[in-house]
Amino acid sequence: MQSTATKATTRACDACQYWQALDNSDGECRRYAPRSVAFKVDDNTTFEAKFPVTASNDWCGEFEPKA
Repeated sequence: MQSTATKATTRACDACQYWQALDNSDGECRRYAPRSVAFKVDDNTTFEAKFPVTASNDWCGEFEPKA
């Protein structure tokens, strides 16, 4: 039986088909559509659509191995 640490490592974001690496060890989870994020600058509020950013060694219950 695998340990919890081994399971988390083998099912990490960087091994998931929904994850797209960025310039560092972080990446975007593209399992679902981007989420609306509000930014308040001075008196203005701007909305942008963003994918969640995760670390390469993060994991979740939606993992699907890369083909």
